[in-house]
Amino acid sequence: MLEGAVRRIREETNLQPVVGVVLGSGLGGLADEVQDRVEIPYDQIPGWPVSTAIGHAGVLVLGTVDGVPLAVMRGRAHLYEGAGADRAVYGIRVLARLGVRTLVVTNAAGAIDESYRPGMLVLISDHVNLMGTSPLVGPNDDELGPRFPDMSDAYDPELRRLAREAATRLGLEVGEGVYGAWLGPQFETPAEIRFMRAVGADLAGMSTVPEVIAARHLGIRCLGVSVVTNMAAGVVEGKLGHDQVLAVGAEAQPRLTALLHEVLPALAT
Repeated sequence: MLEGAVRRIREETNLQPVVGVVLGSGLGGLADEVQDRVEIPYDQIPGWPVSTAIGHAGVLVLGTVDGVPLAVMRGRAHLYEGAGADRAVYGIRVLARLGVRTLVVTNAAGAIDESYRPGMLVLISDHVNLMGTSPLVGPNDDELGPRFPDMSDAYDPELRRLAREAATRLGLEVGEGVYGAWLGPQFETPAEIRFMRAVGADLAGMSTVPEVIAARHLGIRCLGVSVVTNMAAGVVEGKLGHDQVLAVGAEAQPRLTALLHEVLPALAT
C-alpha cells in the first residue's frame, strides 16, 4: 500500500523532499509559504488516514521553503480518532519512501512545567508514552527497520542545538522539556497531570509520539517543537477547551513559522 501512495504522489510531482514537517493543531502556517507547491488531500492518497480533528486540514503539501525540498503534513491522524497506531503513522512511512531523512514534528501542548506559559515554544528533548500502544506492535517489517529500535536519542540532540541557535538569532525564547503523550480525546484530570509530572513529563499532548517512534524505526532524525497553548489541568485554576488551544496556537503560529524558516536550511545538510 505504501508504494501505491508513492505512485499517487508522483503523479502530481517529482519533487524529492529531504525534510518532512508535521504541523499540529492550528499550526498550518508554514504550509502557506511553500513555493511551487502541490497540494494533495489525504483522502486522495491510497491508504492515508483522513484527519477529522478541528484545526487539521488533512492535506499533504510538497514544494520548497528557502530552497529546501519539503513534504509538509498539514494535519495528522490521532489515535483518539480511531486509527490504530500503525495507521496513524502511515504518512511518516510514505514520507520516508519519498526520500525524507529528517522529520520536524510540531504540536499544541499543555504545560505541566509551571515555568512555561501559553504561546511559548518548547523543544522536545524526550517523551513518555502513556498512550498504551506503539506503531511497532505486531509483526515487524524488516524493510522498515529493526524489531527493537533504540530510542535513546529519539529527539536528535544536534537538531535541537541547531533549533536553539536559530531561535537565538531570531531573538525567540524557547524552552526544552519532556513531552507526555496521552491518548485523549478528553483532557487530562488534575490527578493525571500530577502523575505525569511525577514520571518526568513537562508537557502533555495527544500526538507526536507514534510518529517519532515510526520515524526512528526508519532511521529518520527527529526535531520536535511544542507550542504551549494552555496550562495543564490543575496547574492553574480554570477549565480547558479546544477553542483556547486553537486561539493560542494561532497567536503563536508566526513565531513557530519563523523558527522553522530559520532552521530548515541547516536541517537539509
